[in-house]
Amino acid sequence: MNNEKESVIQLDFAEEMKTSFRDYAMSVIIARAIPDVRDGLKPVQRRILYAMKELGLDPKKPHRKSARIVGDTMGKYHPHGDSSIYEALVHMTEDYSLSIPLVDGHGNFGSIDGDGPAAMRYTEARLSVGAMTMLEHLDQGLVEFVPNFDDNEKEPSVLPAMLPNLLINGTTGIAVGMATNIPPHNPVEVIDAAIAVMHDPYITTEDLMQLIPGPDFPTGGIIVNGDELPVLYETGEGRIRIRAKATIENGEYGKKNIVITEIPYTLSGNKTKLIEALADAVREKTFEEIADVRDESSKEGIRIVIEVKKDRDVENLLNGLYKKTPLEETYGANFLAVKGNQPFTFSLKGLLQEFIDFQDELYTKEYQYLLDKAIKRLEIVGGLIRAVDVIDYIIEVLRGSRELKQAKDCLMTGNTEGIRFKTNEAAKAATKFDFTERQADAILSMQLSKLVGLELLKLQQEDDELQKNIKRFQKILSRKSELYKVIEEQLLEFRLKFAQPRKTQITTEVLKAYVVEEKIEDLMLLIDRFGYMKAVDLPSYQKTSPETLAEFTHICPIRSNDRLCIFTAQGNLYQLKVSQIPRTKIKDKGTLYQTLTKVGNDEEALLFIAFEDLFNSQLLFVTRNGLIKQVSGIEFDTNRAVVNTTKLEDNDKIVGLTALSAKEVMSGHQKVIILTEKKLSLGFPLEEVPELKKTSKGVKAIALEKKDYVIYGTSLDQNVDEFIFDGKTYHAKKVRCRKRAAKGQKATL
Repeated sequence: MNNEKESVIQLDFAEEMKTSFRDYAMSVIIARAIPDVRDGLKPVQRRILYAMKELGLDPKKPHRKSARIVGDTMGKYHPHGDSSIYEALVHMTEDYSLSIPLVDGHGNFGSIDGDGPAAMRYTEARLSVGAMTMLEHLDQGLVEFVPNFDDNEKEPSVLPAMLPNLLINGTTGIAVGMATNIPPHNPVEVIDAAIAVMHDPYITTEDLMQLIPGPDFPTGGIIVNGDELPVLYETGEGRIRIRAKATIENGEYGKKNIVITEIPYTLSGNKTKLIEALADAVREKTFEEIADVRDESSKEGIRIVIEVKKDRDVENLLNGLYKKTPLEETYGANFLAVKGNQPFTFSLKGLLQEFIDFQDELYTKEYQYLLDKAIKRLEIVGGLIRAVDVIDYIIEVLRGSRELKQAKDCLMTGNTEGIRFKTNEAAKAATKFDFTERQADAILSMQLSKLVGLELLKLQQEDDELQKNIKRFQKILSRKSELYKVIEEQLLEFRLKFAQPRKTQITTEVLKAYVVEEKIEDLMLLIDRFGYMKAVDLPSYQKTSPETLAEFTHICPIRSNDRLCIFTAQGNLYQLKVSQIPRTKIKDKGTLYQTLTKVGNDEEALLFIAFEDLFNSQLLFVTRNGLIKQVSGIEFDTNRAVVNTTKLEDNDKIVGLTALSAKEVMSGHQKVIILTEKKLSLGFPLEEVPELKKTSKGVKAIALEKKDYVIYGTSLDQNVDEFIFDGKTYHAKKVRCRKRAAKGQKATL
């Protein structure tokens, strides 16, 4: 038995779960998914760029293998797997995703179509010119360096970005309980807006939108809800509806072509999705006007051709395509970023102000660094100039000293003890030396070439230049307005370097209702005794001989925009769009209706009817147990593919189902005929059958003998006593009793 006391820590389970989940959520938010508001980068992106900087992959240097970059990033800074790092690297090369790509890729880095990049061992990369605006001056102490994951390296907590990367390139990321989705903007517009905020801290969103009218996507397109953008820029949340840019061109043989030249940004890197959606629309005949779809895109740009059939309304078709295909999509914007290890949602002005504040901090540190450096250099230059004037005495100090420390002490304090001088004049002059330590070090390391007259002149010129720079640096640091002038000057240089025309158009026009004009045709649905169904056009049906039509057990007239309703003996209604039924020739076999619907193989179809006809009909239900009812066709107005049509007992089923027109029902000349297994029949007026809801069982129609049951029921004109069932003609004797539930009389063949 172990006598040692065990240490038991008691924890509240709920509290531990809450704490652990909160820590995990914040880790994902801060260290993975949400960008820093200052440089606009996620940690993995920042680490990739820093690793490339450390590898010396400047824009003018040769490309290096992506695998080397990924390896350095993962091994030193980001231990989260090579695939996620390479994915982030690839994204920073995409000119169709970023306004200013941060990585210059060489090799197959994928395409806008959705093609994946080659393996990292095959591709190469280096920093882009845009990335250098975020990496320069790292050696000037402008940003804090923190330990990496294993404390063996140092990495910057943020890059000294001097370009408003977050707004220019945008970003997207999903964290725990929150997400960010910032659209890219035009570099020129963003820089102009940043300068405007510097000049007027109280500038309004309305005024800023004179400079930034809206996002500018690398894929172009058209923003069609420009009137909603002020809300987005004011609150940091909103929706942007992006539409592909299309033109109408003349095609061959009098046809028209719709040509797509720019796609929504939501399809960036997935253009294939659009092509597939258009192809599906053609295959499923969603748009009868389309003859063909071709992707003629090349290195010159996107070109998707939609060939339209002759004499069709092209404008109307285009409206339908915008509504029913990805040619128009919604981009949900959310200006979420991390500030001080906390996520915040920013407005447009808020993001710009954060950038300005960061620039204020960076440039202050930079000019303080330059000032300190200039002061130190001025000190050295001044000492060297003085040293040249007394160089002979300095040489005697050096020659007479036993060690370097003794000589340095003499230069700084004038202490000549222990130093042997050749002349008393030199010894006396040496006692007056009062060089600073920095000056003494520079003198001791000074080359003899500095004694040349031209070199002395250079020192004097450098001294003048340093004094001018020190005054300028002090002026910049003493006044905010002067500092802002420097920031503005740098931004204007970037504006010129990264200028690009706006690609995305913005409109606030009221959109038309997107209604696709369909060509409605009259069709005939033919179903044979084996259940094979086909749809043929009316002219073909009218040319078909009666002998051929006799092969079909069900013939249903219907229109191409309608839906087919199939009622089964088991009390179910199945619905099918006519557009889903194959159009064939009269001689073709057709398709089993069970494969087009959810009708089970054990179910018996009793009635095939167009919904338009059903809606205007009255249905007569007769069941095996002798129950009967009328139900209005309006009861079956539903978009559900399968619906129950009546309430049946366990051993009951529908044996007779007749669709009656309103005229037949109201005429008073219809009667019901019921036939039983023992060949007994009963007839009575249709008006005696009550109209009930579809969920009811019905009322008793005939008094059945023991072990007898109804096999058929229908409605006929009261003057007709013959009816056909199962291929046989029956003659029902007239009955005097028209009361329901009477016994039937023998029906003769």
